[in-house]
Amino acid sequence: MKKIAILLFVALLSCEPKEPWLTGFEKPEMNPILKADSTYTFLDPLTNSPVAWQKADVFNPAVVVKDDTVFMFFRAEDNPKAYLGGRTSRIGLAWSTDGLNFNKFDSPVLYPDSTAFIAYDYPGGCEDPRVVKAPDGRYIMTYTSWNQDVARLSIASSKDLRNWTKHGPALLNALQGKFVDTWSKSGSIVCKQQGNELIATKINGKYWMYFGERGVNLAWSEDLINWTPLTDGDQLAIVMDTRPGYFDSFLTEPGPPALLTSEGILLIYNGKNDEGDIADPDIAKGTYCGGQALFSAADPSKFIKRMDEPFICPTLPHEITGQYAAGTTFLEALVPYKNQWFMYYGTADSFVGVAVANQ
Repeated sequence: MKKIAILLFVALLSCEPKEPWLTGFEKPEMNPILKADSTYTFLDPLTNSPVAWQKADVFNPAVVVKDDTVFMFFRAEDNPKAYLGGRTSRIGLAWSTDGLNFNKFDSPVLYPDSTAFIAYDYPGGCEDPRVVKAPDGRYIMTYTSWNQDVARLSIASSKDLRNWTKHGPALLNALQGKFVDTWSKSGSIVCKQQGNELIATKINGKYWMYFGERGVNLAWSEDLINWTPLTDGDQLAIVMDTRPGYFDSFLTEPGPPALLTSEGILLIYNGKNDEGDIADPDIAKGTYCGGQALFSAADPSKFIKRMDEPFICPTLPHEITGQYAAGTTFLEALVPYKNQWFMYYGTADSFVGVAVANQ
């Protein structure tokens, strides 16, 4: 009888649903893997003068795999003497054949210029990219346009990763422009894994994108360029909110492209701990840590569950010093590569780091 009970217990355990989370990430000793370099200059089209475009800091990367090569887009700031948020950011490009050692291209690939969108992009610049591949082979970048007044989630597209076409704010044409001047950031487009690539995928005939900071918002699109947000009355709808007493008590900001899995839509996000009474007491106030949440594959607006504890936090010296010394592992990129998951992140708004896990 005892043996039967044991067998029954084992059978019940085997029937428990599999946790959807990606875990087991470790930080290689060579971190950080990308640093600022004042020797890189390019001719700024707005001033017609050379600028050391990555003199201050490099951080907050996006990554795609193409032809068995990892291509990284990183945010670079120019002036180390300017205040936090007062510098001009440009997006650079680097490549690697092992996911760890990167070679930078000389000039940025996305930056403020004299196009129609300068009012959104300047003087703060182009920040915090995420990049996915479209089913037709194009690459779609979501990034933050920062004019040092309102942050706007914007869209660019490319066929070759080097030359990008700006399409302006993601919400520019939605609902008669109702939310074009609303603060918006961090676009995480829902994708499917196909080999080493993450391909934007439709659900119920539409593409979907999680975005936002103080609570996660959601938008849909038919072309990956023009996005319509879900609303709650006159406000952007929140599909996942902050939580008092947890690591995400102040911010829940989408990270890498969301991944459609057999369990649902996996959204890796950045949680910022509050700096007041509602902060998680076990994590330093103001710290950015990484969390994971699950949404319904049939209805991307339907939140299912999320981790109660972060799966990655600042632990290395360079992750708790620098431009944002409260501590940051700000996740923006995740790719399958060489039978592993490579997750890239910004550290203290100063460097690029990586964590690796087995698939």
